[in-house]
Amino acid sequence: MTFFETSLPKLPRGYRLLRMDIVDSTNDEAKRRAEAGEPGPLWIWSARQSKGRGRGGREWISRPGNLFASLLISVNCPARIAVQLALVAGIVAHDTAAKLISYEGRDELLLKWPNDILISGNKLAGILLENVGSGAENQSIVVIGTGMNLASHPDVLPQPAASLDSYGTTVTPAKALEVLAATTDEWLARWGEGSCFPTIRRAWLDRAGPTGRPLSVRIDGEETEGVYAGLDADGALRLLTEDGREHCIAAGDVFFLS
Repeated sequence: MTFFETSLPKLPRGYRLLRMDIVDSTNDEAKRRAEAGEPGPLWIWSARQSKGRGRGGREWISRPGNLFASLLISVNCPARIAVQLALVAGIVAHDTAAKLISYEGRDELLLKWPNDILISGNKLAGILLENVGSGAENQSIVVIGTGMNLASHPDVLPQPAASLDSYGTTVTPAKALEVLAATTDEWLARWGEGSCFPTIRRAWLDRAGPTGRPLSVRIDGEETEGVYAGLDADGALRLLTEDGREHCIAAGDVFFLS
């Protein structure tokens, strides 16, 4: 039994597509192909995932009708610069959702550090970025996985979820991938392999809402509460705590507090 549409998305020039009916994880498939010598740029798109995962190895519930896609690319910069793609991918997912959703829902979209997309406070999309090695000198091989709830969303999660369908938008995975691929190509060009990071940082901040929002950050099981104070020059989350200290968070789970 196949779950795939007959139509294929149109990709920007230079990108290839691997379409699958089912895979354990599109990121894992991308990593396997990278290890076998595939340099990309290659989009891997599956109708279903049997072991979809998000950050920290957490399960990503993968229902047919939603988008599961990973981009395998080689970028001409070291790994310490390639991590900037985490913010780039968040901008891309936000703008993709904005292009797909009905006008009334666009104002409800919010980018949560580093790259979760919320709508009315509910999780709509998530990103899993993985550095899978290096090619030539100063070259990084990266996988950017995107999961977006199009037709349905999980009911039981640490954070409530939503789908585009809940906001009156019916879109096929093929159409969503077409918009995602075009938007990715646009923002990768703006990023310029790290040379234009201030532009990326500003674009991310513009989509993340005002500072001063109460946050909780969980790192290795420990939680720190404070208020969102933007990003530092390297893209780390700035968290101000009650004692007046500023913490720069490079990795962790962020939750909005009511």
